[in-house]
Amino acid sequence: MPAIDTGDLISISEANKLGISGLVRKAEAGHEQVVLRNNKPVAAVISVERLDALHELEDDLIDVSLAVARKLTASPSQHSLDEVLAQFGYTRDQLSEADE
Repeated sequence: MPAIDTGDLISISEANKLGISGLVRKAEAGHEQVVLRNNKPVAAVISVERLDALHELEDDLIDVSLAVARKLTASPSQHSLDEVLAQFGYTRDQLSEADE
């Protein structure tokens, strides 16, 4: 779980007093609020700009993960379909007959 700045924590009763407008105003100004219920974080109020940035970061991390996985699993040698079939004792003709 990521670290949360204790200055960003607000109880539900404090959030109620501040009101939705106040929470939104603070989020727009870049001040994220983490709402607590029974001293446990249950929600966060952040700006749409920050939310978009987080989504972009998530997409970038997925792309990097896929690139790393491909790099780690790539083999310097490639094999033709005929070589793979021969390894298992089949030919292209046998493969074609199996489709019919």
